[in-house]
Amino acid sequence: MDLMDIAKTTIDWLLEGDPSIRWQTKRDLLDSRDYAADRQAIATSGWGRQLLEAQDQRGTWADGLYSPKWKSTTYTLLLLYRCGLEPGSSAALRGLEQLWEGTTYFDGGLTPAKTVPGAEACVTAMYVALACYFGYDDPRVAPAEQWLLDNQLEDGGWNCENVRSGHKHSSFHTSIAVLEALAEIDRSNPGLPEVTAAMNRGREFFLAHRLYKSHRDGSVANPVFTKLSFPPRWHYDILRGLDYFQAVTAPTDPRFGDAIAVLRDKKRSDGLWPVQHKHGGRVWFDMETGRKPSRWNTLRALRVLRWWG
Repeated sequence: MDLMDIAKTTIDWLLEGDPSIRWQTKRDLLDSRDYAADRQAIATSGWGRQLLEAQDQRGTWADGLYSPKWKSTTYTLLLLYRCGLEPGSSAALRGLEQLWEGTTYFDGGLTPAKTVPGAEACVTAMYVALACYFGYDDPRVAPAEQWLLDNQLEDGGWNCENVRSGHKHSSFHTSIAVLEALAEIDRSNPGLPEVTAAMNRGREFFLAHRLYKSHRDGSVANPVFTKLSFPPRWHYDILRGLDYFQAVTAPTDPRFGDAIAVLRDKKRSDGLWPVQHKHGGRVWFDMETGRKPSRWNTLRALRVLRWWG
């Protein structure tokens, strides 16, 4: 998809949205570098300001590290990360300090859960991605990164259930979280051979599954993977997967084709995309509802199709 294929009314509608939407629209759809003011505004207006104002004096959100979902420190920071709150944010760094101080470590990996007898790849990935993105400097980050590399499964992905039940087949949910973390490691310290190799194997896991299908019989692995959601929380869907691949400017591959076709089929008659699925839980506020078109999903779908096209 070329920029000329995107209706001006769609671009204008996106630019009328929250600063989180505006700056990414300028960067990803208009190829503009004039977005600094919009990105800075995330901390002082709109969704970003609402989230930051909910932080307590201790530096946490909802007085919890991983729970309650989705108001806890972990999930609020993940949302600010997806909004594009600038690296170095003092509020984010205070929250990250609470996360890294309040967790339990196993050979470098971690879990905030008191009842889990080992490190969890999904949470380790979340904490690593946040630390690398926001610039949290802590000696425990590097061992956590190495733990992710050491715990890649034979099929190229990762699975949190490996700790609890010894699962050897990778999870879509866990694997996309780890790939996002590895992308942040690569941005902060590019070209590390071990990270590059792990990313390539992880990407191949998704390609072998056409991003949402069983590798055995080609059936849809989980129908919810084809429903567009935002925020993703810890969950996977095809738009989260495709948006990851466009963000790292991965080479296009015919095996993306089925997921791209599903994404195109989700487009409404007005050229916009909906929110089709909400992950149940407590939230600070609803960014968008299913009754109206979604700026988040429209922005993300359009930048995916630009990359693909």
